[in-house]
Amino acid sequence: MSYTTQKQVDGQFNDVIEQTISALENEGFGVLCDIDVQATFAEKLNEEFRQYRILGACNPELAYQGLEEEPELGALLPCNVIVYEKDDKQVIVSAIDPNQLIGVTDNSNLSSIAMDVSDRFERVLDSL
Repeated sequence: MSYTTQKQVDGQFNDVIEQTISALENEGFGVLCDIDVQATFAEKLNEEFRQYRILGACNPELAYQGLEEEPELGALLPCNVIVYEKDDKQVIVSAIDPNQLIGVTDNSNLSSIAMDVSDRFERVLDSL
C-alpha cells in the first residue's frame, strides 16, 4: 500500500525546495515547519545523511474544516511533503496521501477534505 505520491524533479536540491514551497503556496498551503534532517543528524548524531527536508504543509481553511469535524485530527497535521536527494543525486518530492492519512480516523465525513487536499498535492507535483 502506498502512502505517498511522489515525483522525480530535475534541478538542484535547494531550487527544488523553493519550487515546492512556491507550488504549495499557489495551492493555499503554508509551510509551518521546515525540518532539515541532514543538518539535524549531523548536529545531534554526528552522522552524515543525504539532503532531506520535511515540509509541514497546512491549508488553514481545510485544516479548520477537518478539525471542526474531528478534533483529534490535529495529531495527524500538518500534512508532510518531503524533498530528498537519492544516492544518484536525483531529487524526489513526495507528499503524504491524505486519503491514507484520514483512513486511520474511520470518519467518512473527512473524505471530501482528503480528496481536496489530494487534488491540490497532485497539482503541486504536476507543476514541478
